[in-house]
Amino acid sequence: MDANQQHKVYDASIEIGSDSLAKNFMSNVFSWMAVGLIVTACVSWYGYSSGLYLSLMMQGGIMPWVIMLSPFAFIIAMNVGLNKFSSSTLVLLFVLFSATMGVSLSSVFIMYSMGSIAQVFGITAGTFTIMAVLGYTTSMDLTKLGSLLFMGLIGIILASVVNIFMQSGTMDFIISIIGVLIFTGLIAYDTQRIKRIGAGVEYGSESATKLAILAATSLYLDFINLFLFLLRLLGRRS
Repeated sequence: MDANQQHKVYDASIEIGSDSLAKNFMSNVFSWMAVGLIVTACVSWYGYSSGLYLSLMMQGGIMPWVIMLSPFAFIIAMNVGLNKFSSSTLVLLFVLFSATMGVSLSSVFIMYSMGSIAQVFGITAGTFTIMAVLGYTTSMDLTKLGSLLFMGLIGIILASVVNIFMQSGTMDFIISIIGVLIFTGLIAYDTQRIKRIGAGVEYGSESATKLAILAATSLYLDFINLFLFLLRLLGRRS
């Protein structure tokens, strides 16, 4: 075997190894994402059926703000503490984050019918699966698309804040459509980005577990936001 053939075999072995690492990492990420969604669904249902959500909201004061902002506090803690916290601590923070999201999403069961929620969840799951597979398998570099999507995300956040005061149904409809498009694209972008991260980390290591938790949080948020925007467009009010 000449030098060129040896080099090709070596490159092929590296590529196979990277693909294997990426697959294992992505499997871990999707598993943690599923755990987060299950925790959120269970807590949100309990918050609605037990009356916990309404009782907390009726306390007034800062409690509604605590319910709304608590998930962001856990996200900040996970990102800031990535290098300081152990993987078990990050797992605990992720579960608590998913639970606080569940409390805040209890309002969904109050606002929309159960049939509507189930239907939209199915649409969201199907869309997520298609875009995740696309992001994982495509050879196209989605980096530039990601930059545009993040700019669009900032735009709809600002527009949503403005519409809090305007209370425009038309603007809400437009924001919802754009939100669906943005988070549909972000699913593919984040999947490709996470795949590349997974190809460069050692499976089963402490750092791999930490990165998998943060990656699962990103995809979890893509799923939840897509679900909420689709619910605003397709959901039937209770």
